[in-house]
Amino acid sequence: MSWDSFIYFAVPSVLFWFLGAFLAWKPLRHKAAVASTLIGLVIFFSYIVAMWISLERPPLRTMGETRLWYSFFLPVAGLLVYSRWRYKWILSFSSIMALVFICVNLFKPEIHSKTLMPALQSPWFAPHVIVYMFAYALLGASFLMALWLLVRRKNPSEEEIQMTDGLVNVGVAFLTFGMLFGALWAKEAWGHYWGWDPKETWAAITWFAYLLYIHFRRLRPRNWKAAMAILLICFVCLQMCWWGINYLPSARATSVHTY
Repeated sequence: MSWDSFIYFAVPSVLFWFLGAFLAWKPLRHKAAVASTLIGLVIFFSYIVAMWISLERPPLRTMGETRLWYSFFLPVAGLLVYSRWRYKWILSFSSIMALVFICVNLFKPEIHSKTLMPALQSPWFAPHVIVYMFAYALLGASFLMALWLLVRRKNPSEEEIQMTDGLVNVGVAFLTFGMLFGALWAKEAWGHYWGWDPKETWAAITWFAYLLYIHFRRLRPRNWKAAMAILLICFVCLQMCWWGINYLPSARATSVHTY
């Protein structure tokens, strides 16, 4: 399996995701919307599995490969939100966002070797990245909710705010597990749990930023606008942690996360 075959999996996946998003707006089509989205996820995940087998390693090394997981987990997060709270628009948003990452991989394909550097051959590597990608998808969905509430809603319902909180709480839980797996990986690969690498520093900043949001919601539950603004800032930190550090001169020179 190679990147040349990606389009044959990506196109039907996207079609099923958008069909599910369309059906979500139709009355009494909830099960059909869920089923269509699931079919798209199965097709897309089959490509990830095929790439895993072909590369003889988990496809997690480069930005192109992590975009595969982000494209997969965004509809997963959207489906979870839709199934739990019946928010029809979330499937549309998650499908559009997944399409963006898919298009980047289609129009800017990358060539990957079959081997990983020794540090990436740790058994903690795959769970660390996969858990982080799922956390990013959930926190990305919370960002969309925060943006929608600030732009389109003057008096959001309690359920809408609780949904945003739920996405953040679960996302931060997975983010925490991802950091713990990363610490165990670092101990095995480099002999220490934490080294204040630029990537690690921004991971800590992001984690504390989301903790600030959680504590602010508990202390000022009625001040939802300020909370949503904090959540937008948190997502900026998340983007800096994910790919923004690649443009820092210090990261290029010293980061162990630059391969």
